[in-house]
Amino acid sequence: MAQTTETQIGPAAIAPPASTTTKELPIPTPELHHLKKNDDDDDVDVEHAFDDLPPFPKNVPTAPLLRLNLNRLLQRDSQETERLWNACRDIGFFYLDLRDGQARKRDSFQEEENDDDAAVATQLDGNGLLEDAANLFDLGEKVFMLPTEEKQQYDFKDRGSYFGYKGLGAGVIDSKGTKDRNEFYNVSKDDLLGIGETLPAPHVLNQVDSRKLLESYMRRSHAVVSLILCLLNDKLGLHSGTLENLHRLDAVSGDQVRWVRSPPQVMDDTQMSLGEHTDFGSITILFNRLGGLQVLPPGSEEWCYVKPLKGHCIVNLGDAMVKFTAGVLRSNIHRVVSPPHGQGHMTRMSLVYFARPKDDVVLKALEASEMVKTKREDQRREGRDDEEITAKDWILRRALGRRVGGDYATSGGTEAGRSKQF
Repeated sequence: MAQTTETQIGPAAIAPPASTTTKELPIPTPELHHLKKNDDDDDVDVEHAFDDLPPFPKNVPTAPLLRLNLNRLLQRDSQETERLWNACRDIGFFYLDLRDGQARKRDSFQEEENDDDAAVATQLDGNGLLEDAANLFDLGEKVFMLPTEEKQQYDFKDRGSYFGYKGLGAGVIDSKGTKDRNEFYNVSKDDLLGIGETLPAPHVLNQVDSRKLLESYMRRSHAVVSLILCLLNDKLGLHSGTLENLHRLDAVSGDQVRWVRSPPQVMDDTQMSLGEHTDFGSITILFNRLGGLQVLPPGSEEWCYVKPLKGHCIVNLGDAMVKFTAGVLRSNIHRVVSPPHGQGHMTRMSLVYFARPKDDVVLKALEASEMVKTKREDQRREGRDDEEITAKDWILRRALGRRVGGDYATSGGTEAGRSKQF
């Protein structure tokens, strides 16, 4: 199937922008003492390469992301859970190997004995998620092949919505108003589940099979998110189910499925298709096949590519998790640039699931955790205010602020001076 598409958008960020020095950070930059690649340099990485695409170059610096295994996390393997914890504290990005990752149907990962057959069951199925993602890359190509005039009908910015279509150059990547170099289409989780506003959509997305596929991908992605939230909840010492209950599948929220498409550009890694940013929500699940996504490791001035791996998704934390934990967990700054040498002539597309808190949740530190409470008390002593804002308002402000004509100054997240956020 044709999957010559790109876009790595998911990763979030709290690491400072390139122009920010470590001394300016109100919170010390963590050492990456837990982060090291758990594989060799992979001169020929046949297992994780995509057969129908040019290989990722061997001489390009890549980010030091851990590779975690879904099955081991499901089994509550103590070492794997500790590696998840370390990755979420140190850089907020990791790979998740989904192959053979299958589990029972369950609405919650809180306790086995609390299983409720009447609850909306969610299948945590790694192989199924990989299959859904592959099929959605094909569907995304059909969406972007539609005439521009037709796609523009589904840009709902003027209705105060960030769902639907955003055209090439309709967003900005910096305070100067530099236009972006991608187009994307967002599909609302609430629309798919019938619990929110139904927005008009192209016929190709309104077909029964398309909606079933989107819902399957969304449910399976959310199941992965729920597992991660459950494990982090335990490490934080929060009451069972706290984080999961803030991200319920059946509650109104800004959760969405997104395709992003970036056409080939002149090879210049200073030209960004998506500017430096942190993600708005809680957890991002990202699939992509070509290079382009870059992260700025804490304490570093060198941007590093995130190498796509077959059979894996890329997971990153967003700003909501930083706010909930007073900075115990990390949302790391990232951007999307031209693919590295040998891949730059390809059209890049990525597929993303953004999991966000329920609309009415106030983004503030969960001080029932002693770990979070201690961190928050330190921040208060340093005079750092905690902006309390609902998830709905936070996401809307940030999303629409980066559209052409929007208020870019209000669109920043935790990457731009955390003292303002905490």
